[in-house]
Amino acid sequence: MTSSATSLVPVDITLGVLLAALLLAAAVVAARFRLDPHPYRSRAREIIVAGLRAATQLAVVSVVITWAVKSVAGLLAFLVVMFSVAVRTAGRRITSDHTWWFTAAPIAAGVVPVVAVLLLTGLVPLRGIALIPITGILIGGALTVTVLAGRRALDELAQRHGEVEAAMALGFPDRDARMEIARPAASEALLPGLDQTRTVGLVTLPGAFVGMLMAGASPVMAGAVQLFVLIALMTVQSVAVAVTLELIARDHLHRPVASAPTGSPRKARWPMKRLPRR
Repeated sequence: MTSSATSLVPVDITLGVLLAALLLAAAVVAARFRLDPHPYRSRAREIIVAGLRAATQLAVVSVVITWAVKSVAGLLAFLVVMFSVAVRTAGRRITSDHTWWFTAAPIAAGVVPVVAVLLLTGLVPLRGIALIPITGILIGGALTVTVLAGRRALDELAQRHGEVEAAMALGFPDRDARMEIARPAASEALLPGLDQTRTVGLVTLPGAFVGMLMAGASPVMAGAVQLFVLIALMTVQSVAVAVTLELIARDHLHRPVASAPTGSPRKARWPMKRLPRR
């Protein structure tokens, strides 16, 4: 670590106490203002668990990444773990049934082509020190929009199922009827990335820019790298949202219905049968 980085974030007991206080403050606010999605789920507890998991995982990664950046096998294993955890996290945030693994499609469809282009053009070398952080940023961006698009689209379909039924009654194919309702809601998942790109340098200085400066790079070089990351992220996220929406419209990614009778066919989850034209 450079001397500037060391002076900016000293790793000592003060940092540990401050992190614990901030984590506790976040949990207290969530509990005090009852920011729970359901009576049986505690956001305060989730905040505490997330903070402790982050600390543990970063400690492990700090050790493992030393091996990963020096070995191609270690690099590939690290990337596979990152992707698998992202798929599992996104899938379980969207649904609790067996279709959660379909979230591998939007994340892979967004990230793999972009990383492949970067490697083929030589902009990013096949070295862990460069590939791991870039791929991690892209996977994280795809994870975020996949969760947002999936949850919003499925929530909208559940709330407006009558409109889907009406569209089917008019002769719309199942996929088109769901798409008309889910598309506007799913597209909102792109807003955080768009706002971050539009306001970069004016409202926020993102991590890649700050990290490059702390490592001793020039402001111009740091700005170029950050611009590349932001534009690559918009590409990855657009593809991820489009694929997520298509999976939901085609009923490959869905949620279970508690009221559905045991042993009923999967289509029974959607009480939306197309009526014959008159």
